[in-house]
Parts: sequence; C-alpha cells; structure tokens
Amino acid sequence: MSLNLASVPEIRSAENDPLAAVQPRRIIVATFVMMLYQGYMTAINGIASPWIAAGFGLGESGIARLYAWISLSAVGALVISRYADRVGRRRVLLSCMTATPLLALGAALSTNVVAFTIFDIAVYACATATISSSVVLIAEGLPIELRAKGQSYGGLALGLGGGICVVLVPILSDHEQSWRWLLFLAGSGILLIPYMRRAIPESARWQHAAASGATKAGRFYDMFAPAYRGRAIPVLLCSLLSMTAVTAVTSWGYFHAVSVNKLSPAAASLMTIIGGGLSFAGLAGGAWSAERFGRVPTVSAAGVLLASGGLFFYWGPPQAMSLPAVWLGAGFGWFMIAVNAWMVAGNSAATELFPTALRSTMLGWLALVQAIASVTCQAVIALTAEAAGGLSVVVGYIALLAVPSAILFALTIEETRGLSLEAAAREQR
Repeated sequence: MSLNLASVPEIRSAENDPLAAVQPRRIIVATFVMMLYQGYMTAINGIASPWIAAGFGLGESGIARLYAWISLSAVGALVISRYADRVGRRRVLLSCMTATPLLALGAALSTNVVAFTIFDIAVYACATATISSSVVLIAEGLPIELRAKGQSYGGLALGLGGGICVVLVPILSDHEQSWRWLLFLAGSGILLIPYMRRAIPESARWQHAAASGATKAGRFYDMFAPAYRGRAIPVLLCSLLSMTAVTAVTSWGYFHAVSVNKLSPAAASLMTIIGGGLSFAGLAGGAWSAERFGRVPTVSAAGVLLASGGLFFYWGPPQAMSLPAVWLGAGFGWFMIAVNAWMVAGNSAATELFPTALRSTMLGWLALVQAIASVTCQAVIALTAEAAGGLSVVVGYIALLAVPSAILFALTIEETRGLSLEAAAREQR
C-alpha cells in the first residue's frame, strides 16, 4: 500500500460538510509523521525484549511482569485524551510530541529497572495519547469517503515506524551495541517540533463543539450515560477480549523467533520485515472492506483471522522443518494482516459512534481497557508459562479470545459505513 497523496482532495466542499477540514492532505501528512515516529517508539519494547530482559537480568516471567507494569501507562493516556476533548487536539498533540523524546532519553539513561519502568510508563502514555488524538483528527477532518482510507494511512505509518526499529536491531547486535541506542534515536524526535507546530491543524469539528460549550460540559464518564452506554459497553468489552489477543500475538513474536526457535537476530528481523511488509495488505484490504462491506463485518472477520494466524505462528513450526523462518514469516504476516485490517475498521467504527465532545475521551477509555487487557495478558503469561510448557503455548491459547470478540462485535455494534460523523454519533449541531 502506497501513500498516494495525489488522490487526496485539497478542498472539501463546505456545502457537503462545513465542518470538514479544507486541507485533508495537511491532516494526512501531519498525522502520518506523528504516527511514524510513535510507531517506532512503541515498537522498541517488543522488538528489543530479549535484550531488555538480558540487560536487567529478567527471565520470561520477569519481562512479562515488566511489560504488565508499563501497560499502566494507559491511565495517563486516558487523562491526556480527556484533555484533548477539553483543550483541543492540536495542543495535546504538540505537548505529547514534545514530551515523548525527552522521556525516551530518560528511559535510555536509566540504569535500573525501576527508573526504566517509570520513564517507559510516561513514554507510552504520551505515545498512546498521540496515536489516539491522531486517529480522532483523521476522523474529524476527512470527508466521509476518505475516513477509512485515512485510518489505513495512519496504520501504514505505525507499521513503517516499527519497521525502522526492526531494521536497526540486527545492526546494533552485529556491532555489539546496546539496545539503548534505539531510545537515544527516539530522543532525536525533538527536532520534529518546529515542523509539528506549523503542520498540525486544529479540528474544525472540535472548534465548533468548543464554541457551543459542549467540550466544557462533557465529562469523562458521559459515554456511560443512557444515550451512549448501549454502544460504549459492548465496544469496551469487545476491545478487552480482542486486545488481550492482539497484545499476546504482537508482543512476543520476536521473542518467539529468537528465544524459542533460535533464529539469529538478522533472520528474525528478516522474518519480521517480510511478514510485516505483507501485513500492509491488511491496511488496504481493511479500508476497502470497511467501505465496501462495512466496519462491523470487517472487524469480525479480522478477529477470526487473527486467532487462526496466532495459533499457526506460536504453535509452529514443526520441529523437523528445515527452514523455520519461512513458517514463522508466513504466520507473522498472516496475523499482522488481520491485526491491521481489524485496526483500520475498528478505529473507523470507534471514532464514528461517539460525539465530538467525547470522541477522544472514548479512545482514552479504550486505551485504559486495552491496558487492562495487556496487564491481564502479561500476568497470565507470567503465571502460567512454565506450567503450560512455555510462553508460546500460552500465547496461542490467548489468541483464541479474538473469536468471541468478533462474534460479540457482529451481534451488538451498529454499522456506520457511509454516514456523516454527526449522523453516526447521533449528534446534533
């Protein structure tokens, strides 16, 4: 999937949608840059997990406990996301993009696991809030027919950012350099701030809601009021199940390849790059399916594919297989295609179901629920990995949670394909 900005209209007709941004291309480019950077930042822990574990003297259970603590960053992400609804998307995005590289440098310089954990919690809170606010800015600023495609561009940026991290790891390993250089490189993101100040627009929809007083009147628990609880509770429950599965399969892929299947760092990175490259088809396919068939069937189908791909990857390859990297690369691409399609359609649905004054807050709630899912996932792995026969066995079982999530989503979530944000969110303006 390529970023073809020539196909993005410069001006949206005010007659068709007076609250859409007049420069969709500006929104796509700005969010692409932010999500590229944060995609790199949030990939570090997963890709460098074997070396982080070794650096702090942690075993499989120890690294799982560390990542469970770091998942608590979502509490901070919820608070920051609520501020994005109160003070504006642009102000929160600029603040987070300024804080993230400084916190990354703090994590890089941490000499003990406690300090590293504190800095990493703060890093992930800012990174999660940046991604959530970028998703909201895309939804609020793009025309109806470009919303799903815009979310796919954001997913592409996250994937490419993670790919940069994957490329760097074997280079550092071959030259016997510390994984901490990944965090030092993230610190250079401070150089992006002058560009970000010029490039990030404010959402016209948020400005309209702020002028009407809706953003100040709203509260962080308003999505549980009668008007929206019928949507919020099923969405959060589906997210809890599916993100437990997603966290399991995406967190331990590199670890499974290197520590369990004994691939070299170079071979594991090649597996990840090829499989990750194939996974970009999930972005384009997810956007196409979300617009052709709808958000709900796309999310549901992707959940089933995620579960089956996770089993294929983590419960394989056969011991007698001479080229395990081929099996692992295919499995990695399989479940990542599903994750990407699920993300595109899921982000489209989550941003369309709730009003402007609560849209970013809802994504903050989703981040909190996802953190609970992540903590639960990592805790289960830490407690059961040894008894179950290894971390990879447990991850395979957890991947199956994507199936009941897919079924629940199909049965309870309303379709929003083709609707304006106001109509989809039952919002009057």
